[in-house]
Amino acid sequence: MSRPPSANLNLLSFTENIRVLHLSWIAFFISFVVWFNHAPLMGFIRTALDLSDQEVKTLLILNVALTIPARIIIGMLVDKFGPRLIYASLLALSGIVCIFFAMAESFQALAITRFLLGFVGAGFVIGIRMIGEWFPAKQVGLAEGIYGGWGNFGSAAAAMSLPTVALFFGGENGWRYAIASTGVIAILYAGVYYLSVSNTPKGSTYFQPKKAGALEITSRSDFYLYTFMKAPLFLALALLTWKLGARNLGFLPGHMEAAVYVALLGLYLYQIYHIYEVNKSVFTETVPTIHQYNFKQVAVLDLAYLVTFGSELAVVSMLPLFFMDVFDLSPVKAGLLASGFAFMNLAARPGGGLLSDRFGRRKTLILLLIGLAAGYAVMAQIDAGWWLSAAVVASMACSFFVQAGEGAVFAMVPLIKRRQTGQIAGMVGAYGNVGAVIFLTVLSFVSAHIFFLVIASTAIVTMVATYFLLEEPEGHMVEILPDGTVQMIEVA
Repeated sequence: MSRPPSANLNLLSFTENIRVLHLSWIAFFISFVVWFNHAPLMGFIRTALDLSDQEVKTLLILNVALTIPARIIIGMLVDKFGPRLIYASLLALSGIVCIFFAMAESFQALAITRFLLGFVGAGFVIGIRMIGEWFPAKQVGLAEGIYGGWGNFGSAAAAMSLPTVALFFGGENGWRYAIASTGVIAILYAGVYYLSVSNTPKGSTYFQPKKAGALEITSRSDFYLYTFMKAPLFLALALLTWKLGARNLGFLPGHMEAAVYVALLGLYLYQIYHIYEVNKSVFTETVPTIHQYNFKQVAVLDLAYLVTFGSELAVVSMLPLFFMDVFDLSPVKAGLLASGFAFMNLAARPGGGLLSDRFGRRKTLILLLIGLAAGYAVMAQIDAGWWLSAAVVASMACSFFVQAGEGAVFAMVPLIKRRQTGQIAGMVGAYGNVGAVIFLTVLSFVSAHIFFLVIASTAIVTMVATYFLLEEPEGHMVEILPDGTVQMIEVA
């Protein structure tokens, strides 16, 4: 396959693959700004529309509810139509919905538009396929880490900038203009991205799945494992439904809650049927060796992203309040100190990718999971007797292993099966949101100290699975060109 000629990542360059990398992480950055633009302005929104605490909690849950299925759907669309079109479309559509959110005059309008904006959280998946197309195996970990880490910083950038933007516009509608401005930026950048990138380097082939609607697996055992790993995605949505139901937040009346459960069960069964339709040949034929891959690779990476990105989302949600309660801080000071956990994304996630490229992907992920478990075990010991500075350092040290682990996971995702990279990234990414739902639900029943220990224990279990089940990518992936020519793609 033809590759851009540069041998090193010169990030000051704006040519060839580096240009695509910069344009892609900016697209991801904007998608995260749009996804989390409401959080720092929630005080303004609550006052303007006289929202109750229950309604505020409902909006926070709705913001992540759609992201789980969205990452699966977007992964399929990316593999089918290419990241250029799908990223531009996602940014444009989310920008429009964002503007409608800014115009909302009732809780119902806020709820509907916030639920729909959960779809923009799937933007991450698109760039994983794009970067995988443009960078060779020896650079893909670092490139994916830069894409993920710098783009993920969009949530922190929104928190730091949008309150000031709202104050700049002034008046009771300042928050509306601030949020709407992010939607306008997303729409404009959609055009920039579409006109500035291509799906592959010149002369390369964009490989598409032979069948749409589900991952292609290559053995009977992988079929059963795939269907099993699908279940937590629907169970997480059921858990969200329960939290929104009549016995908790009260957003969904009892009959509607029951209808959602039935619909989720039906969708899961339909998904199993579709997986069978796409892969039924594995029960009667043997897949040629050159096309085989182990789905357990995907399953282990699912678990690794559940404990890394899932814990990040959960901890970012609770850490300001944790610091405020333990050290008796003001909300502003607690928020600033807790922001260090997310701030580490700028260096840690690229660092995890770079370590994977240099020292081996399996080994790096194992060591980072051990560090993550140790980091959360230390955070579980934080109490009022600690120096505040020591608590902040402990949280940032833990954050390094969390986000470097995320980088290590996606340093391997593009090296499993090229034509299905979007779907694999979608499933792995969705497990990150599953982790957030699980850990935040645990937090609702236990103390923060137990919460941190639960994450640490989950990391140990995942590390053991990684040690025994994950295989280091070796040799080549094999794809077939439209003319029947065999294409060998190096993965080591």
